Amino acid sequence: MALAGLALHLGAGMSSILSPAWAQESALPIPDSLPDVAAAAERLGEPLVLLISLRGCPYCELARRNYLLPASADGLPVWQINMQDKQRPLTGFDGQMSHAAALIARAKIRLAPTLMFLNARGQEVAERLIGIASVDFYGAYLDERLATARQAVSAASGKRF
Repeated sequence: MALAGLALHLGAGMSSILSPAWAQESALPIPDSLPDVAAAAERLGEPLVLLISLRGCPYCELARRNYLLPASADGLPVWQINMQDKQRPLTGFDGQMSHAAALIARAKIRLAPTLMFLNARGQEVAERLIGIASVDFYGAYLDERLATARQAVSAASGKRF
C-alpha cells in the first residue's frame, strides 16, 4: 500500500494538467465472480483485462478514461477492482469467496493502476502493465500486451484473429 500511496502523492502533481472533468471518476464494471467474467471473455475470444485501481488515483482515471473505456465500448472485456475494497464480495479463480483487497494482496499487486491480462483459468497471458511511466507510450504498451494476450487466448482456443 506504500507504493499505492506514492501513486496518490505523485498524482497530486498532475492536477495542473487535469481538467475539472477529471474531478469525478469514470467507472468500469466491477465483477462479482472472476471466473464468470473470464469465461465470458473467452467466449468472445478475448482475454479478460482487469484494472486494479485505487480511489482518487489520477493515473487510474487516465487509464480508464483514455484507454480502457474506449476499448470496452469496442467490445473488449475490461473490468476493474479497487485495491481498498474489503467490503464487496468477489469470487476468485479458486472458487472461494473473498474480497478485492485480499485477492490483490495474493497477486502481489502494490501499485495502481495495474492491468492484468487473464485467460479463462485466471492465468496471466501477457505481462502486467504497471503504472503509467509515460503517457505518450501507454497506448503502445497496452496494444503490445493486448496483442500478446490475444495470441495466447487464440492459441489455446484454436481461433485465429
